[in-house]
Amino acid sequence: MSSPPIPPAETTSHTLGSPRFDVIVIGSGNAGSSAALSAIDNGCKQVLLIDKCPPEWVGGNSYFTAGAYRTVHDGLTDILEIIPNVDPEFAATIDMEPYTNKQFTEDITRLSNGRSNPALVEALVDGSHDTILWLSKRIKIPFTLSFHRQAYLIDGRQKFWGGMVLAIEGRGKGLVSAHHRALKESGIKVYFNTEATDLVLSNGRVSGLKVKRGDEVLMLEATAIILASGGFESSREMRHKYLGSEWVNARVRGTPHNTGETLLMAQRAGAAFQGDWGGCHSTCWDANTSTDAGDRVLSNQFTKSGYPLGIMVNADGHRFVDEGEDFRNYTYAKFGREILEQKGGYAFQIYDAKVTPWLRKEEYADDVVEKVVAQTIGELAEKLSRKGLENPNRFLETLQDFNEAVCSFTNLHPEKAWDPAVKDGLSTGSSLEIPKSNWAQTIEQPPFVAVKVATGVTFTFGGLSIDPNTAGVISSENGAPIIGLFAAREIVGGLFYSNYPGGSGLTSGAVFGGKAGKAAAALSYANANI
Repeated sequence: MSSPPIPPAETTSHTLGSPRFDVIVIGSGNAGSSAALSAIDNGCKQVLLIDKCPPEWVGGNSYFTAGAYRTVHDGLTDILEIIPNVDPEFAATIDMEPYTNKQFTEDITRLSNGRSNPALVEALVDGSHDTILWLSKRIKIPFTLSFHRQAYLIDGRQKFWGGMVLAIEGRGKGLVSAHHRALKESGIKVYFNTEATDLVLSNGRVSGLKVKRGDEVLMLEATAIILASGGFESSREMRHKYLGSEWVNARVRGTPHNTGETLLMAQRAGAAFQGDWGGCHSTCWDANTSTDAGDRVLSNQFTKSGYPLGIMVNADGHRFVDEGEDFRNYTYAKFGREILEQKGGYAFQIYDAKVTPWLRKEEYADDVVEKVVAQTIGELAEKLSRKGLENPNRFLETLQDFNEAVCSFTNLHPEKAWDPAVKDGLSTGSSLEIPKSNWAQTIEQPPFVAVKVATGVTFTFGGLSIDPNTAGVISSENGAPIIGLFAAREIVGGLFYSNYPGGSGLTSGAVFGGKAGKAAAALSYANANI
């Protein structure tokens, strides 16, 4: 389904009208839009949203997402309150387990190896369901059930897996369209080509913002500023400095405009940093893409998330990860880093005819990705040698060892059956240095398919320290919130370390964006009544 067009923003006037605002939000994506709308819903009158990008790059990284939201819920009946138009007869064919506060908390904590800020995790998890309802009822975000990404049709039933069940019609494009329609209807001014350059503080509290539009520098007065402008993943220099030299070669999945200036602006104003400054969200990404920006048409379709159904090998023909370690939405951010660490920074996903029908068409269709197809493993090795496989003989040995391990395990465990909707325990056993712990099947049925993948970087994990209840930015000097300064989503640190559960990023942006807007509105009201 194609998403409706994004309502046009005001871009012709070079002035911003009144230089005085209750709240100024920096960033036009999910977090910034949620913050601006929350400020309006909580009583603000003069709200301005700015972005340094031109209007054709509206939405930041939110535009490039698959539109997945992770939330606690009590099962299908609870979710149907968010998506009420599901046919009852069809709903009767859906299997969906509840996803509890405890499970959501444990997923974030487990994937971060216990390093996530517990208060931030609690605020995210506890606020997830109410925030999703607000997005659905108030902003009219077009939620749908995530059948294509998070469910498999097995024996006539749609079986959801991995805790996450919600997506957006039109993915990120549909999300940004809905947000900006709501912004327009709420009377919120949106200006592009407007770069924040410096925060203005008076007596330790925010009093305004300096912005640059073309050659003109303007001073805007505001009671509160909300930073929702992303991390530094689009800056080669900052990736090199904080993530490591190899990250210079990563492919930027989304906007080219998240280059870290707002983080540095906040630091100059005394904001404290926290979180995993050496970590980021990354994923298996089409190797034949631009290195510096995502594609506004195909956007998230360059993701290549089918690896749990097959295997991945590097340029030397070796497997290097346990492709079946966990469900895809718990491993893709981690495996993206692993690909970058391989020789040449690329790898090959390998599939046979048993599983290719299960690959998602939006990622693996012939008009989306270059596929190497062969009728024999030897032919596949020969073709891949022209695509960067440096050791085809080792590749053949890897396939043989893998198939033998699978056969040995299935002979010992005939009760195990392949089921992509659960962690089925169908394994290679202990005979391989790197096992495949689930969904292990022999790769022997032609035609064989290979796809070359690289690392796509989405957002960085290090960022600003915030109060989990108000999203107020913490001062590096005294550990208290800087009055009038708030932040949400990718610019915030401390929530994710090394890895993260898929779908929690958009939810985080909406939860903390909502908190920031509410707290900014309360401050504006208090300031107006002094």
